[in-house]
Amino acid sequence: MQLELKEVAKRLKAAKKIIVTAHVIPDGDAVGSSLALYRMLRALGKDVRVFIDDTIRKNLETLPDFDHIEQSTDGEKLEADLVVILDTQLDRIGGVRQATEGLPLLNIDHHVTNQGKGVDLYLDADAAATCEIIFELSKVLKVKLDRETATCLYTGIATDTGFFNYANTRPSTLRAAAELLEAGVEPHKVSEQIEKKPLADVVGECEALKTLKIFFEGKAAGLFIDEELSKKIESTEGFIDLIRIIDGVEVAFLLHCKAENFCRVSMRSKTVDVSKIASTLGGGGHIRAAGCSINAPFDEAKMIITHAIGEAINNAQ
Repeated sequence: MQLELKEVAKRLKAAKKIIVTAHVIPDGDAVGSSLALYRMLRALGKDVRVFIDDTIRKNLETLPDFDHIEQSTDGEKLEADLVVILDTQLDRIGGVRQATEGLPLLNIDHHVTNQGKGVDLYLDADAAATCEIIFELSKVLKVKLDRETATCLYTGIATDTGFFNYANTRPSTLRAAAELLEAGVEPHKVSEQIEKKPLADVVGECEALKTLKIFFEGKAAGLFIDEELSKKIESTEGFIDLIRIIDGVEVAFLLHCKAENFCRVSMRSKTVDVSKIASTLGGGGHIRAAGCSINAPFDEAKMIITHAIGEAINNAQ
């Protein structure tokens, strides 16, 4: 069922014990929105726990209340009046899905491909980030944002908009950011923290760029991290941005082998709707940024994704 923001606030106020969760492979928006909502609900006197079932990048560890993030354990059954799923759909929350089976679910998201299966959903596909939605929710809940909560929200908005460079940046996005600065956010400190990379990641970028391939008369560019190279690279965060900026490239993508027959794909676009590509392969996301997983050997996955992107480019002409 699709909800209005007032109904979301009503359900949050009615619940006493709440679990907040977000997607695996968590980014700044997933972590920022989770911690911001955690702090807001705590301010309302709620009993709140945050679960994110995956490794979180070190450059997000300085966010306020980061040490309150937990992971579920196999066979664990969690108790709550309400489970709030942020920045994703039900099937991407890892083991938290099994640990909270049977509990009431509330989903807050901004991904256009989220169809709200099995949950009550608040979806604003025009919002630049889930953190932008949580910012608006704070007003409905009448929770005053302190500097720490504002920093969590700003981090999610800034990272999901490429620090306000991407096409998803709206006037309301910038107005929200301005109010967060008024609440005490120091944007230079956020950007400095988010942009930090260990030397190994910089070396990994150099290795990844050696795999660069250009397709379809320069309209697509791909990076290919096979199983052997994957062992040398700790994180691929930001790799796709290295090729997204190539002149003439409409679709940039990264294929990352995670296991023998399992690959992950990230896509960025200037004109093509990559959410449709991702959806056909069981994934999702936004018109200009999407991803999916392919259960196939690396070389086969490479053919599958390049063919799908080629078809999308041809259909867009």
